Amino acid sequence: MKAALLRAPSPLPGFGLSFGIALAMLSIVVLLPIGALLGRGLMIGPAELWGMVNTHRVWSALALSFRAAVIASLFNLVFGLVLAWVLVRYRFWGRRLIDAAVDLPFALPTAVAGIALTALYTPNGPFGQALAPFGLRIAYTETGIWLALVFIGLPFVVRTVQPVIEELDPDIEEASATLGARRSHTLRRVILPTLTPALLTGFALALARSVGEYGSVIFIAGNIPGLTEIAPLLIVIRLEEYNYDAAAAIGIAMLLISFAMLLAINAIQIWSRRRIGLV
Repeated sequence: MKAALLRAPSPLPGFGLSFGIALAMLSIVVLLPIGALLGRGLMIGPAELWGMVNTHRVWSALALSFRAAVIASLFNLVFGLVLAWVLVRYRFWGRRLIDAAVDLPFALPTAVAGIALTALYTPNGPFGQALAPFGLRIAYTETGIWLALVFIGLPFVVRTVQPVIEELDPDIEEASATLGARRSHTLRRVILPTLTPALLTGFALALARSVGEYGSVIFIAGNIPGLTEIAPLLIVIRLEEYNYDAAAAIGIAMLLISFAMLLAINAIQIWSRRRIGLV
């Protein structure tokens, strides 16, 4: 009775009801679709799954999807940190407008973003014509895929790091400078260790979003098999061919690779939290 009286009041229902609702929604949205995909793989069999995946076209599509996603996420990791720092630490005209524009990829349909990027960077587009004299081509190349993934992944890093920067006391930087530390030393030893967990979270979110991106990529990629064909597009092609087993095989391959990458990122994140004493 005393334990019940000492328990902090909560606006949410009891643990049993809350846990049941959360588990039911998680099962419907996440666990059941993944279970159905893995169940389809068990029905097909490991040997046939490997035979469907182990082709030059599939490996090229998988390599392109994950390579472009990693490169775009790394770029967003650096540029997102700089942008979040500027938005938090400086006051200038148009700051609110830029801050609002960061969320534009969340609100804009991905297909619209892909069409807009393609129109800008095709050889006949304004940016494409400006880059042509320098021998640079964006649309229908891997660079175009990378550009689309940067566009849709940037908000994840900015919105993850921004609250942490707001809570970072500027007095810590001033104390470091007072003790004779240079700016680079303060950045490496004071600021980055504190921001690392949030940076890794933003990187993981951007990476997960980029790997499965379809709408904003198919228009600017060119979709040339073995060159600019991404794995999600290849899955759609197999579904249109009514080859559901091959589509499931590619999906399982993407699931396993994504799970391994996110597991590694989470392990690094836990290590970084323990290093700075948050765990």
